Amino acid sequence: MSTPHEDIPAGVPGENQVSSLKELIDTHLHMPFPCRRNRHEPEARAGVDAWLSAWGLTDEPGVAAMIARTRPAELASCTSPAVDSGLLQIVANQIAYQFVFDDRAEDIGRYSPGGLLPMLCESVSILRDGEPPSTPLGAALADLYRQVRERCTPAQAARWAWKSREYVHGLLYEAVAQADPLGLRTGDCTSIRSLTAGVEPFHPLYEAAQPRELSHAELHHPVVRRLSRLSSDAAVWTADLFSAVKEQRAGEMINLALAHQRERRCSLQSAMVLAIQEINDTVKEVLKLHAEIERELSPAGVGYVDGVIGWIRGCYEWSRTVPRYADVTSVAVVP
Repeated sequence: MSTPHEDIPAGVPGENQVSSLKELIDTHLHMPFPCRRNRHEPEARAGVDAWLSAWGLTDEPGVAAMIARTRPAELASCTSPAVDSGLLQIVANQIAYQFVFDDRAEDIGRYSPGGLLPMLCESVSILRDGEPPSTPLGAALADLYRQVRERCTPAQAARWAWKSREYVHGLLYEAVAQADPLGLRTGDCTSIRSLTAGVEPFHPLYEAAQPRELSHAELHHPVVRRLSRLSSDAAVWTADLFSAVKEQRAGEMINLALAHQRERRCSLQSAMVLAIQEINDTVKEVLKLHAEIERELSPAGVGYVDGVIGWIRGCYEWSRTVPRYADVTSVAVVP
């Protein structure tokens, strides 16, 4: 049984007080990575719009407005500043696809987890078995998989498909948790969030961005694998901070800050501080491990790890300005 948790103040003596949850995040979140954007962002933005339109996705109710609020090409630019224009377009298309897929899964899953099975099974059959799609959303996924296979080596494309299937499975876990949230603890939430974040499917694309393939020893080095896991968590947990108000108002459960709020029975402000502390600890470990392994890696290995880590700062820069999460500026903090 969880117990009430005393509210944590928004600042400490001697520090400037903050007025909103957004200011609280900006003030206390440790973000040591440089802010960079990809110079091909304008082309990627136009490419995303054309790609979504070509597969009929923006013809569906609400999708065009959602894309305008989420700005997938901007997220691609912030998270992938060093990739070439062709790879950036794949990243941007994939982000846009996942936003459409995720929002539809939430809409269906909140009423019936079982109602998700047709769309999830279609995705798995495309990614695992190469089966032809039967819906516009499935057709978009099949085309995205084609783009990945054309750009990546067979091994990289296989890793992309495997990690994408994990993302698909995560949406079913999320729907089950939403349907019966009473036993949902913070650890369960973060486990599900690591899948529904959909960050790891992008990692094989950063392999493809390198001048040569990474060796098996580099790609599967325990420190590199740990860095991949920590970077994905830090990136999506940072987005959770900015999305918490929106998701709380929508009744969503799978969010790091909201998980702390439920388990500690504290205010959202206090839960935010706890989540920020967890993210800061994770970033600290990322920096330590990165310094530890960098000298052992080849130039391709260094480039891959930098691409993976780039999602931390990229998610922060995108989350703090995207209209999708603007609600975080409307909530005042308690001095």
